[in-house]
Amino acid sequence: MSLVRLRTFIEVYRQRSISGAARSLNLTQPAVSQHIAGLESAIGRTLFDRQARGVEPTAAARELASDLGDKLDMAESALATARARSVELAGALQIIGHADFLAEVVSKQLRPLLEDGIRLRMRSGNHELITRLLIEGECDLGISASPPDTPRLRNELMFTEQIVAVAAPAVAQRIAAAETLEKGLGAEALLAYSLELPLVDAWLEKNEIELESSVPAMAGRDLRTLRTLMIDGFGWSTLPAYLCEPHIARGELQEIPSPVGRTTRDYHLLWAPAALRQPRVAHARQTLLWHMRNGERNQADSGGHPAS
Repeated sequence: MSLVRLRTFIEVYRQRSISGAARSLNLTQPAVSQHIAGLESAIGRTLFDRQARGVEPTAAARELASDLGDKLDMAESALATARARSVELAGALQIIGHADFLAEVVSKQLRPLLEDGIRLRMRSGNHELITRLLIEGECDLGISASPPDTPRLRNELMFTEQIVAVAAPAVAQRIAAAETLEKGLGAEALLAYSLELPLVDAWLEKNEIELESSVPAMAGRDLRTLRTLMIDGFGWSTLPAYLCEPHIARGELQEIPSPVGRTTRDYHLLWAPAALRQPRVAHARQTLLWHMRNGERNQADSGGHPAS
């Protein structure tokens, strides 16, 4: 039962006239009559009695009009708003975040935005660059492993991932064969996200491990670089599960057992409050949050590692 037929019915009901409804709807009288006939056929009841000076609603028409109430007007208003919103969404959206997380996780959630007509422009950067470009208005949304440290930005937790200590199988076996886990880790090269070692330090602290030296042989802001080196048989590190679990499954990497347990890392969606005045930014924020959180539930339901 189409909205067009229902709109025609309401107009005839209000005006008590086929010709008057035709003028209001910019339709021909035969078209209006066809709409009413089609509606009568669909519900199996007569809606109007034709009279010399118009039409008179039947009991069925009065019941239908009462059931519809203002719902038809509300539905048409919602459709008009949706059409206008689709126009407002058009334009480019600037997103900035950690390169590996954008490539490995966020990229899988971008299709709905692209299908809505939003043109995406992706940039990579560390937390300091992310917050600066959001404040300066050069980017619309940011994704960072740290919440903002300024009241000028807002944030919501969008994703939580487990952190896994890994190495190539041969390296992991040498570590396991050492007298202690500390000595095994200390004998191999350490690879880290940065010189501050945030991922490694948290894992070491939780597992009550103290290394004689924790100076990394290499520090790199793109964790995929560390992953490539480890797959090639050099060093050990801690990586988010999304970066290493597929390679563990293929036998390219091996988890280094955690005496106490894995740690976790949070990822936050950041924005400046004024940015949400743009419909496409507000829409993208809500869409990303929903899809990222829904993706976590799907991962847990499918038997993968939950993200919390």
